[in-house]
Amino acid sequence: MAVEKVQAPPDPERTIESLRDTGYKFNTAIADIVDNSIAAKATVIDLQVLMDLRSNVRVSIADNGDGMDRRGLLNAMTYGSARRADPSSLGKFGLGLKTASTAFCRRLSVITRNIPDMKPLQATWDLRHVAENGWELLVDDEADPEAVDHLQTVAGGKSGTVVLWQQVDRLIKEYVTPSGTAAQNALDRAVKGLRDHLAMVFQRFLDPADDRAPTVEIRVNDEKVLPWDPFCVAYADKVADEVVTIGAPGGKQAKINFRAYILPRKEEFPSDTALKKSRLGNDTQGLYIYRENRLIQDATWLGMYSKEPHGTLLRAEFSFTHELDEVFDIDFKKSQISLNEDLWIAIKDELLTAPRREANNRYRQGRRRDALKKAGDSHDSSNRNIASKEESIDTARVDIRDPNTGDAQITNKHGSFRIKLKIGTAQKPGQVFVQPVDTLDDGALFEPTIIDGHKAVRINTSHPYYHKVYVPNLQSGVTVQGMDSLLWGLCMAELSTISDATARHFEEVRFEVSRILRRLVEDLPEPDMDDVAA
Repeated sequence: MAVEKVQAPPDPERTIESLRDTGYKFNTAIADIVDNSIAAKATVIDLQVLMDLRSNVRVSIADNGDGMDRRGLLNAMTYGSARRADPSSLGKFGLGLKTASTAFCRRLSVITRNIPDMKPLQATWDLRHVAENGWELLVDDEADPEAVDHLQTVAGGKSGTVVLWQQVDRLIKEYVTPSGTAAQNALDRAVKGLRDHLAMVFQRFLDPADDRAPTVEIRVNDEKVLPWDPFCVAYADKVADEVVTIGAPGGKQAKINFRAYILPRKEEFPSDTALKKSRLGNDTQGLYIYRENRLIQDATWLGMYSKEPHGTLLRAEFSFTHELDEVFDIDFKKSQISLNEDLWIAIKDELLTAPRREANNRYRQGRRRDALKKAGDSHDSSNRNIASKEESIDTARVDIRDPNTGDAQITNKHGSFRIKLKIGTAQKPGQVFVQPVDTLDDGALFEPTIIDGHKAVRINTSHPYYHKVYVPNLQSGVTVQGMDSLLWGLCMAELSTISDATARHFEEVRFEVSRILRRLVEDLPEPDMDDVAA
């Protein structure tokens, strides 16, 4: 049986246009190109993102790396170029330069030289030319003058490379006034976002004090990019430091470094500058995943957990080397990984369990302090209201036998009984009926007490009901007074009807009510404490 072999090349225009839609974002695309510069041993990478008076955007990325000869340039501009000799290279798949660039521009040029003072060589993919003439790469020994000047500024007369984007059509939207303020502001926002992204992704390369990676200087529009440490190691507590060994392709073993950090609460940072730089917030919690010291995925729980406020303080590092590329199925944008089920479960149920518990405890402790502080004078109206009606409502008499042990004699309509009560004093003048406290035994929401001789209720500000129901309404006097009256009334009813036979039952009812309310408010939103006036 004869088999016919037929060449079936893809349609050039449809293919190259389709490759524009591989899902690159601007920041990710630029980071991919920076990878290539670092792989070429560059120590300086300079990015210029500029717009002329006609709203034409030009992106030029110059480095002082090894550069390329003609053969190397043609290989670099080939879709699916040959693998690099160094498997640990940040430039890995042979697609990033082309697909990342044409995702935003219709004309991509690379200008390079690998010999000092050599005349730079240029190769260009022009999407319009490809559509009209097929897969023709334009090679020119007369390089773009501005690109050559950029190369000279960054590399001097030595080797280096410039990646040039022209006909940029997907970075900012079209504006009625192309060169107006709105268009320039949009570009400025994109540049700021890029600078922040590079500071995070290449932090270990940007920090001269970090010996895990070679030092690289990156500039964006003449402003030096400073490293951003997501773990705030100068202020955070490291609560986990583990090395996990797993199988790699070829029967080899490779190691994963796992570290977890708990950041300070907002008020615990040493300065407002440090707090702002930390980017503390719900969106920045999670795993930060590094390949060869380059961040490839940030602030993610990989589907293990939802980003709940009680995890805000926790950030964890997950670092690995190129030996595990196949195991983690890295995408060609180097923007995410996939974990096998066993490792996913191990990270979730073993490595992260203790750090999450500790982060939750610290968050809750801080919330308790916040809630008690926010309570402030919010219960004063309740105390005044109850004081005006105390005599007409009170139907039980309490005689304190021993204030140290809480031993008391209570007399009500059922007789006279010995009971145990918490005995306390007012924390502020007039606070003798409703008293907020930071904790109660067994996590109860409320309990009866005696304060300066008055029958009162103590309310637990650390209980989720107080945090999610009371706190958002602390400035609403009527709402707080209504809730306080209910809890004080329940305590008065208990003292008015308690007996030796029912004392234990009342305690169990308070515990059960507190448990039920804790469950009922689980799905209520966390209040923004900054929006609640003290």
